[in-house]
Amino acid sequence: MTETPPQLPARNFSVGRLLPLVVLAAGLVAFFALGLDRYATLDTLRDNRQALTHWVADNLLLAALIYVLAYIAIVAFSLPAALVATLTGGFLFGTWLGGTLTVVGATVGATAIFLAAKTALGDLLRAKAGPGLRKLEQGFGKNAFNYMLVLRLVPLFPFFLVNLAPAFLGVPLRTYVVATFIGIIPGTFVYASLGNGLGAVFDAGRDPDLGLFFEPQIIGPVLALAVLALVPVIYKRMTGAAQD
Repeated sequence: MTETPPQLPARNFSVGRLLPLVVLAAGLVAFFALGLDRYATLDTLRDNRQALTHWVADNLLLAALIYVLAYIAIVAFSLPAALVATLTGGFLFGTWLGGTLTVVGATVGATAIFLAAKTALGDLLRAKAGPGLRKLEQGFGKNAFNYMLVLRLVPLFPFFLVNLAPAFLGVPLRTYVVATFIGIIPGTFVYASLGNGLGAVFDAGRDPDLGLFFEPQIIGPVLALAVLALVPVIYKRMTGAAQD
C-alpha cells in the first residue's frame, strides 16, 4: 500500500519574503521602461566594435569582471539579452575565455533567481501543494541532477523557466548549481565560437547564423549527452518495475 507523502509544514508567510522577486521583476520592467532593450542588439555591437575591442585590450581584467557582472544581471533579471551577450563575449574575449566567463555569469545569475524564487514562494507553494504536485516533486527529486542536466543541455523550455521551476520542486541548491554549470557549457561555447567570428561576418555585411546550435553536427552530440543523462533514470524505472 502506497503511503501518502507527509504534508510539508508551512512557514509563516510575510510580504518581506517577496522582496527578492519584487526587485528582480522591477529590474525587468526598468529594462524596457528605460529603453535599454534597444541597445541589446548586434547592431549596437557592430557600431561600437572598434571602441569596445580597443578598450577590452587595454583593460582585460576589468572588462572581464564587468562582463560577468552584466551577465549575472541579465540572467537574474530574466532580460532578453542573453544570446546577444553570449555572442558579444565570444567577440570580445574569444571562444574559450568568452565562453568561460559566460558560463560563470549565467550560473551565478541562474542561482540568484533560483534562490529568490525559493525564498519568496518555494516553501509556501510546496506546503500547499496538492497530491499531484507533491508526486511530481518526488519523481523529480529522485533524479533531480539528471533531469536538470537534460533541461540545461537541450533548450526544450525558456531558460528563465528552467531557472524558476526547480525552486518549486525542492531541488537542492548544490544539485541545481552543478547541473546548471555543466549543462550550459555545450550551448554556451557554440555561441561563443560564433561570436568569435562576428568580425568577419560584420566585414562581409552579413548576419550571423543564430541557428547554428541546431545544425545536425552540433545538436546531435548534445542530444546524445542528454540521452546519456537519462540512462540512469530509465534504468531505475525499469529495475523498479521489474521488482514490483
